[in-house]
Formats: sequence, C-alpha cells, structure tokens
Amino acid sequence: MKGISRRNWISRVGAIAAGVSLLFSVSAFAQGAKPAELKIGITTFTSGPASVFGVPAKAAAEQWIEETNAAGGINGVKITPVFIDEGLGGDKLLTEYRRVVQEQGVKLMLSAISSGNCNIIAPVAEDLKVLNVMWDCGTEKVLEDRRFKYVVRTQANAVTEMVATVVYLLKTKPDFKTIAVVNQDYAWGRDSWEIFRNTLLALKPDVKVVAELFPKFGAPDFSTEISRLQALKPDVILSTSWGGDLDTFVRQAGQRGLFKTSQFVLPLAESSAERLGSALPEGVIIGGRGDHYFLHPEYKNDAKHKAFVEKFRAKTKSYPIYPVYHMVAALQAVSDAHGKAIKANKGQWPTTEQLADAMHGLDFKGLTRPVHIREDGQGLEDQLLGMTKNQPGYAFPVMENMMLIPADLVTTPVGLKSPEWVKTVKPELLKNDRIKVFK
Repeated sequence: MKGISRRNWISRVGAIAAGVSLLFSVSAFAQGAKPAELKIGITTFTSGPASVFGVPAKAAAEQWIEETNAAGGINGVKITPVFIDEGLGGDKLLTEYRRVVQEQGVKLMLSAISSGNCNIIAPVAEDLKVLNVMWDCGTEKVLEDRRFKYVVRTQANAVTEMVATVVYLLKTKPDFKTIAVVNQDYAWGRDSWEIFRNTLLALKPDVKVVAELFPKFGAPDFSTEISRLQALKPDVILSTSWGGDLDTFVRQAGQRGLFKTSQFVLPLAESSAERLGSALPEGVIIGGRGDHYFLHPEYKNDAKHKAFVEKFRAKTKSYPIYPVYHMVAALQAVSDAHGKAIKANKGQWPTTEQLADAMHGLDFKGLTRPVHIREDGQGLEDQLLGMTKNQPGYAFPVMENMMLIPADLVTTPVGLKSPEWVKTVKPELLKNDRIKVFK
C-alpha cells in the first residue's frame, strides 16, 4: 500500500464493494428481478396547436395508469409515467428523450404523435436499445425503410388509413371527377397524400387532381388555399390535417362557403368534431385513424369501453378522441407484452430485449377491435369511417353510415414498399364482403 494512506485505502475498498454490489444488482435485474417501479417515458403534445390532440392523450394515459396501478400494476410492479412535451420541437424533443433514457434509466418509451418525430426517434431508440412504442404517428416509411428490433407501432399507418378512406369515398360517392388536397407540409401531410393519390388513381384512373396545396404546419390562415379552391371548384377536397390546423381550416372554409360546393373528406376529423361543433357541417366524410369512436357500432355498449368513456368524460368534460384510444392501446399492448415475455421467461421479469421480442407478433385488445403486431413491428388495425350527421343529444355532428374495413385488406404486405403496392390495388377490393356497413 505504498503511497496510499489508510483513509484512501478504506475509501477505495468501499468504492470497489459498492461497484460489486451495483454489478450484482444489475445482473440480478437482467436475470429477472422485479424492478421497484416501471418507468414509462411518454411523448405527447402538451403545448402548441397540437395540444388539442396531445393533452387528451395524456389524460388517457393518466387514467389508464391510475386504474392499472390500483389493480396492482403490471405483474405487481407499479407504473410511473415520465411525460415529455413534443411541442418542444424535434431537436429539443430528442435531447429530452436522450436525457430520460440515459440519466433516468427509462428503458420503455411511448413516442410519438408527429410522424416527423417518429422518423427522428426510431433510429435513436434502436441505438440506445430502448423499447420504443410508436403510439400514434402515421408515416409508413419508418418501418418500411429499416427493420427495427426495439421499435414497434401499436396502431395502423398512413397506408391502412388512406386506402380505407379511398374505399369509403368510392363506395359512397363514386361519381366525382376532380379532387384537390390541402395538407400540412411535413412527413405526414406529404406521405398520406402520396398514398391516397396512388390508391385513388389505381381504383379510379379517370379522376383529375386539380390542386395540391401544402400550407406550413401550424398555419394560422388558409385564405390563399381557400381562394384557389373556390376558383377551381373541385368535386372533392381532401385534407388529412389534424389538431389545431384542421380546426382552423374547417372554420375558415365554412365561413367562405366551401362546403357547399365540394365534398369534403377529412380522415382525421373525428378528433376535431366536438371542438368544431356546428362549424363542421353534415355530409362530411370523417374517420378516426383506426376503429376508434365513442359511438362505435360494435362497442358503444361494451361494458369496459362504456365505463372508460364515462370516466374520461367526467374527468375531462369531453368525449374521448382517437389519440385517447391510441394511447390506451399502446399501454395495453405494453402490459400484455410483459405478460407474454414473463411467461416465456419462466415467470421472471423480462429484459428489454425479451420485451421487444414479445411485442413482435403480439395480439392485444385496447378498447375496441383487436390489433395484431406483425413481425416487422407494424400494427394491423381495422378502420372505421362515416359521414357527419347532426343528432339529438350532441352539440356536434356524429358519424352515420359507418363502415368497418379490415386492416389486412388495406395494409401493405411485409417486405413491399407502400407507394408501389397501392398502385396494384384492384377494384375487387370495393366488393369485398368482409367490409362491414352500418346504416
């Protein structure tokens, strides 16, 4: 011990002992020791115009986690959520994401709402070896351009949603000749239009696209786009916009009389209907990005679904919208994957790798129809669309003439690229007897 004082020697021995203890603890955890708590990082918009979409999702997460913890948690482990605001922007979101994973030791993340954010987060999650559940974003490219081990999606992507929307449009309003689009200028807006357009042209090649308009994300004024549409008078106007952007566009279009001259198709407008109220007219085709709807024709009287809707409305003073359902589905999938992984691990708590393996191939059920996660990490989620109609008892239009379209009919097969696959869709799809219509 030459050159080392007795005090320093004791200090070093203590440090080595602590290191051995920590190593043993980590080893025990890797071998299946239950953690004291299960931290889940969750990104959602809690600021900015998209918060009308993200805040209800946060409320849903809090409600589901509260109920699950009251029942004992996941396999006896209580859940602690760590929320991150997507409204920070891509760079700051990524910084916070890394901080939560690397400094707080969170190994399970639910991210994200924005397609742009999912494109940023997915490769980082894979590098960090943290399980990332894409709980809401729609871009199909993120799982087609690369195969991930630690990244999965618990709901449909843009292809499923857009092909289903084309099916509904052509089955209910088949005689139109012209169409225009007004979409947010970022990944979701561009990708969803590409899929919609290619599908439409495959099934109705004589249709003419008269305008492709892409205002910036968060635009406060759509007067330029509306003036252009008034001059063109397209038979159909499509917008896959969402959140505050969609609300603003609908209100301004209504004030200018645009709904009187064109058939509107708003595949994400279920999430805006209650906020818009009478500003959203009758006869608009809307969807809920999946089969998510508080008046779901198959689940509106289901005990579990009904109880959730009533409790959520009592808490938030609003009906649940599709991001609420997506959040619940993601959390339920995480819970079920733990059960699957623990069973495969002979009753021991799973590692992150084992949990990621369990997510692939998982069958689970949120509040409505069951979802299957394919081997490529993509969730197969049936689609519900309908047409707005004013009904007694509601201060906003609800859906009528609803249609349920099975996910496997309208989702790109594993290994294929969506922009090319949708060009091969055949008109026979419109006659498939598995498409269920509710009058």
